Amino acid sequence: LHMGKTMKEDLTVVVKYMKQLYPPEFNVFSTYAELYHNYFASQAKKSAESHLEDKDIYLLLSWVHNIYPKDMRKDHVLAEELEKVKLGSLLPSSLCKELERKYLDSEEATIKNSLSKCLDKEIQRWKEDKEPEKLNGHFQSELLAIFVIQSIYSGQKRAKDISSSVGEELSHRLSKELPAFLKSYKDAFEDFKEKSKKHRYYKPILIANINNCWNFRDYAEKNMAEKDDNKASILSTLGDIENSGFDVLLQQLFVHLKPIYKKFTENKWDSSNEIMNEIINTTSKHISDFRTLKDPFYHAIVEKIHARLIKEYIVRLLKRKVSLKTPAQQQNLAQHISKNAADLEAFCISNGSQATWLNSALPKLAEIIRLQDLGAIKIEVATLATTYPDIRKRHLEAFLYIKANLSRGELKSILGYLADSTASMPPGAPLFSNINVS
Repeated sequence: LHMGKTMKEDLTVVVKYMKQLYPPEFNVFSTYAELYHNYFASQAKKSAESHLEDKDIYLLLSWVHNIYPKDMRKDHVLAEELEKVKLGSLLPSSLCKELERKYLDSEEATIKNSLSKCLDKEIQRWKEDKEPEKLNGHFQSELLAIFVIQSIYSGQKRAKDISSSVGEELSHRLSKELPAFLKSYKDAFEDFKEKSKKHRYYKPILIANINNCWNFRDYAEKNMAEKDDNKASILSTLGDIENSGFDVLLQQLFVHLKPIYKKFTENKWDSSNEIMNEIINTTSKHISDFRTLKDPFYHAIVEKIHARLIKEYIVRLLKRKVSLKTPAQQQNLAQHISKNAADLEAFCISNGSQATWLNSALPKLAEIIRLQDLGAIKIEVATLATTYPDIRKRHLEAFLYIKANLSRGELKSILGYLADSTASMPPGAPLFSNINVS
């Protein structure tokens, strides 16, 4: 710093006051500049060849790439004169590359180490079994994501401040650090999930970890190129953590719902409104626990519930437990299904589900039961298959068991129509593909 300040001040004096006292052919400014530069470069070389701490390497590289060429040599008073003098770099290229390698190795190791320590601290917090902090009503442990992202970002910025090429090299080296960290985080999360079920704050800690994924997801979406393989890896790992957490949170609800759904076929759908009310009340009690999830995750879990409620209803319709011979009986069942569908839709939407693609499944099935004209049934089957292209013959055949007044020929005709209409359909959001027909 002293040499730099002295060189800058002295050369300014030469430009402003001394240069005009000498004949032009003396090139007095060039003589001064070269002497100062050579001394400065010899001192920099001596420093570079001695044992330096990491912060000293960073400072020396900053002088070579930034402070000397930009702050000093581009100074508004000196720039024009220095342009005429070819001074070169403060350090030989080979020595500079060696310093850069040392700096990059050290920075990479430091960041890896700090990420590892950060994860260890986070795991320790889970083991303490304390309720996670809340921010805006959501459980969170945001320091983890903030620290990890900040460590990587700060490292990249420091390197870029030396030079764009050093910045690019460190970014390249660190590109796999976030995916690797998240894989370790996922492994630790799975371990906690399996071994800590009896913890008092088991579910709040799961929710906090799901919420943690949002900052990582947001960072990857905003800062990484669409075609970057690391981005795909990050989003995939985050999806695994989120879904793994959702599965545990929903487990108890789905266990409670299973025997309630069985009542539909046990009661021949006669008390379906009461059963649907029981399903809605049971689900409602569980959903209140999920309000501590961040909004995107709350909507995601409610949509999973919505899909499961519709799927389980369809499963009961495909059980071949009810076979109705008269149009009046079929009309009656269709009305029950339509009422249940409306109640289910109202409940899910009021609780924040945005999975509107699910809402037409049950009404369309009810309409197929209600209709008696073969042509009209085929049209309704075709619209059902267009909306839900993963429906297959086995699903429809099991469902049409309800319509006992269809002849074998009519049944075959309807099933054949489904095969034609779905042959070239691209797969949409899965509904029927998750349903096995026994």
